[in-house]
Formats: sequence, structure tokens, C-alpha cells
Amino acid sequence: RADHEGETAPVAVQIAGADPTLMADAARYNVDAGAQIVDINMGCPVKKVCHVMAGSALLQDEPLVGRILRAVVGAAGVPVTLKIRTGWDKSHRNALRIARIAEAEGVQGLAIHGRTRACMFAGRAEYETIAAVKAAVRVPVVANRDVDAPEKARAVLDATRADAVMIGRAALGNPWIFRDVVHYFATGRTPARPDAAEVRAVLLTHLDELYAFYGEHTGVSMARKHIGWYTKGFPDSAAFRHRVFQIPSAGEQRAAVDCFFADLVARQAWSPSPRDLAA
Repeated sequence: RADHEGETAPVAVQIAGADPTLMADAARYNVDAGAQIVDINMGCPVKKVCHVMAGSALLQDEPLVGRILRAVVGAAGVPVTLKIRTGWDKSHRNALRIARIAEAEGVQGLAIHGRTRACMFAGRAEYETIAAVKAAVRVPVVANRDVDAPEKARAVLDATRADAVMIGRAALGNPWIFRDVVHYFATGRTPARPDAAEVRAVLLTHLDELYAFYGEHTGVSMARKHIGWYTKGFPDSAAFRHRVFQIPSAGEQRAAVDCFFADLVARQAWSPSPRDLAA
């Protein structure tokens, strides 16, 4: 997305690729379009990205990492940050070396997903690797890996001594997690989950924004996965998802969601428990 009008500052844009010259061009293009931070993706593990030697595949070529970082930092004129994993696989963990290269090339922040590329999204968190990187470099380090609850955010910060945590998949269908983490850090207490009325209001707004941004056809398709995430754990949600995923139009889809939550609100202001959400 090149149009950043109305977005909250600072505007950060992530770029990915394997050619230093093209990456520098991409950085300049996005800065000219309003980006205030350029983030480089060297953490994505999916095949279609790694097969073109981008994302976490770059962790296998440390000299190329250095050339890309040097080119982007030199071209951007704004802070450049980097997202990585702990390495390509368990036999090739090199996050510490990559972090030192990044610092030497002028990268101003580093986010580390605590798994190797081979682990994809499974396996034990390597918080010790993130802690080792934090101890070795002066740039801010952000810990990322299964931060799915306020208590987990606190535990990850304590284990890694990182400057911040990054929340990813845990925010899908649960945008309240950011509010909850802030509240927990300030008070030591975990707030109650939102009730059906609040989920209804937020989801309907989210759907309206998806339709407006993507258009009806793509917006309806994109909305299905979000409806699935938001409704997980609510009574009768599996049967509802089966029905709503067949709906082709934005108006009908939105009305079905509204009706589902209106029924929940009428019955009780019920919200799923953490156990429900984990089911």
C-alpha cells in the first residue's frame, strides 16, 4: 500500500527481496510515498518467498545480507530496521552474527522471531538466542515469538531483556491484546475479555473497512478468515462460520455477522474464556 493518508505516525513499510539495488530502489520509492521507517523482511519462512532467496532464506548468505543492508540504509534517509529469525535451521543458527552485521551497517532496530526457518511456526521458543543478541548489540532488540497473553509478554521481556515485544498472530481476531498488555504492565492485573457487544462493534467496523479498502469481491473473501478468528470460542460459532463462509455479498455477510452477535447479546453478554479460545 503506497497511500498512507490518515495512518498513524510513524509510518513503517516492510520490504523484501534479494537484490541490493532493487531493495534500495524500493526503499526510496516508499520513503517518497511517505514511509518514515523502512523495515527489511529477512524472517518470512514461506516457500514462495524463500525460493527467490528472500525472507529468511537470506540468513544463509551473510555477505549478501550485509550488501542489502548497506544499500537500503544508504538509500532510505530514514531509520531502517530488520526482522530476522534465529537462523536457517538448528544447525545454522546465526542470529548473533546477522545482528552484528546489521548494527555495523547502520540498522537502527532489530526484531527477532525466536525460531529457525526450518521450525516455521512450531517448536520451542529460543528466548536464549534473543537474549544473547540483546547482550551483544546496542541497537534496540524486539522479541517476537508466541506473545499471546499479557503475562507472556512480561515473561518474554524478563527472559530476553529485550527492549520490546512484538505481537503477531495472537492479535488475529483479538485486537484487544494490545490494550490488555498495556493494562497488565501498568497494574499487574489481567482485564476481563470483551463481551459479545464489544466484539460485535469492533468486528462490524473491521468488516466495513475491509470492504472499503479491498472492494466487495476481495473484501468479502478477506473478511472470512477474520470472521473466523473473531468468532472463535463463542457458542454455535462453528455452525455459523460454515454458513457465513458461503455468503458471496458484503451486505449479506455483514448482516449475518450482526445477527449472530445480536443473538448472543440478547441471550447474555457472554465472552469466550481463554480455555474456549484455545479449544
